[in-house]
Amino acid sequence: MDKLNVCLMNDSFPPVIDGVATAVCNYARIITQRHGRAAVMTPYYPDADDAQYPFPVYRYPSLDLSKQVGYRAGIPFSPKLMGTVKDAGFDIIHSHCPVSSTLLARSLRETLDVPVVMTYHTKFDIDIANAVQGKLVQAEMIRLLVKNIDACDEVWTVSRGAGENLRSLGFDKPYVIMPNGVDFPKGRVSEALVQEVTGGLDLPAGVPVLLFVGRMMWYKGIRIILDALKALDEEGRAFRMVFVGGGGDAAEIHAYAEELSLMDKVFFVEPIRDRDRIRAWYCRADLFLFPSTFDTNGLVVREAAACALPSVLVRGSCAAEDSEDGVTSFLIEENAASMAAMLRRLLDEPACILRVGEAAQRDLYLSWEDAVANACDGYGAVIENYRSGRYPRHDSPSDEIIHKLTKAMEWIDRSELLKELREPPRDPEELLALLRRRRDTKDASSHRLDRFL
Repeated sequence: MDKLNVCLMNDSFPPVIDGVATAVCNYARIITQRHGRAAVMTPYYPDADDAQYPFPVYRYPSLDLSKQVGYRAGIPFSPKLMGTVKDAGFDIIHSHCPVSSTLLARSLRETLDVPVVMTYHTKFDIDIANAVQGKLVQAEMIRLLVKNIDACDEVWTVSRGAGENLRSLGFDKPYVIMPNGVDFPKGRVSEALVQEVTGGLDLPAGVPVLLFVGRMMWYKGIRIILDALKALDEEGRAFRMVFVGGGGDAAEIHAYAEELSLMDKVFFVEPIRDRDRIRAWYCRADLFLFPSTFDTNGLVVREAAACALPSVLVRGSCAAEDSEDGVTSFLIEENAASMAAMLRRLLDEPACILRVGEAAQRDLYLSWEDAVANACDGYGAVIENYRSGRYPRHDSPSDEIIHKLTKAMEWIDRSELLKELREPPRDPEELLALLRRRRDTKDASSHRLDRFL
């Protein structure tokens, strides 16, 4: 197809910053610049500044669960949104999250008659295990998650490891590997910017700087880093370690670094939204430490590679999937002793670090322009398959529920009586109050809605 009109969906989007939100931003930006038109659908945030984007951003209702789980949870059945986008002319819907976004995508498919592709970015079984107690509840949530993914027309994953994780959850259909890219150009930022961004910390010239960029969560392998650094510190090794990012485990991680008496050599920097300022940290560092087995793609590894910064990764992890030990990265076992042994060797071999960094820049780097071009080729195939009837029919019990809810939303969008439901509730208490008012409304219009549900 010469020009595409793509509806992109994700449960996170700025002001929330994470790897998938960054991916969606880049998809939307590059599609708009080079391949046609794009729009983003994402949960409502009260402090979002969507006017900054060269593409439309549609917000649907959300509940403020930041105290419970750290973010706002989208309510994927929005009559207002349905009415707004029904004439948008989308060719395809691309969901980047298998929860609220994919439920909404399936509902829009009912109205717009276009295919849904879903990219699996994250090991959701780990997210569920961290968020929910009880094996039976976790198993049921995973079962529902897989059914939601299964209802999409095509499934993409960002790596082989992500696909294997999806298989382990019970998904048994074909999938396509569609890697993410990096929004950094190859090369360094100016030395003046490096000094401006990093100059406020005690980073003496000639002392190796080690870097981590990402969410401050234990499952990112941060304990491996800190325990390895403790071993080096006890040996009198000179180094500095900088963590850039925030997250739910940040306070515990800070406390653990203090317990290890590392705070004179370990520094914590708040999340940075300006991409050039993040690049400055990659350019200042000598090694990037990323011993995560959670991440399915490890975009930060390619970000580091763009700046010729080599990474220390866990052998067999998704982040290490395209790496060769001693050639484009350095591979360790998933423990602090292996990390410490690697650092002991590398800190005495700066020429090796430089050589591997240059190879990483040459062989691991993938621009977002190339990644999105590959995805747009994939969109064309999905659209053709959908229009030719090559995908299975959507007639499972869950599809029937989606069908009824979609019809209900179309009715609500036309209803003056229920116009309150078209505005996003700000928090759970506001939603409960609204539902109580609806419960107490006894008239013919309310009863007509009942037949859809």
